[in-house]
Amino acid sequence: MNPCQNCGKLNTVETNFCRFCGTKFVIQHAPVVNNNPFDYSAPRPYAWKTDEFQTHNEARRTMPADNPRTDHFSSVGAPLVQRPAHFMSSSFRCPHCASQYLPRIERRISTAGWVTFAVLLVVFFPLFWIGLLIKEDVHVCQTCNIKLS
Repeated sequence: MNPCQNCGKLNTVETNFCRFCGTKFVIQHAPVVNNNPFDYSAPRPYAWKTDEFQTHNEARRTMPADNPRTDHFSSVGAPLVQRPAHFMSSSFRCPHCASQYLPRIERRISTAGWVTFAVLLVVFFPLFWIGLLIKEDVHVCQTCNIKLS
């Protein structure tokens, strides 16, 4: 263990900065070389709960662009929240401003929801809020904020 020259708390030999105060160590230690491949010591219990941050300076493994993903997630359907836009193609244009940005999808209270809200407000007051739960997807142009059909 290596004591910090600033705060005095113990750090591991491999660290370059104190894990408590962030002071950089001035003394460079020789790397520990393990000659015996069978000399293995188990990690400390619950080491993931401590604040010993370890960095690995290895490049991330990436997949080539021409290789499509073949894991089990690609065969699973899309979640219900993100439904594919059936009426839009890759050459979408807004009919009002002619922008090519895909419209954003907003969840708004539907007309049936407002009617239910009004009827329950008059007929049965404690449940009037149920109409506000009836929603629909509305496609809105990102440029001109016009509701699209």
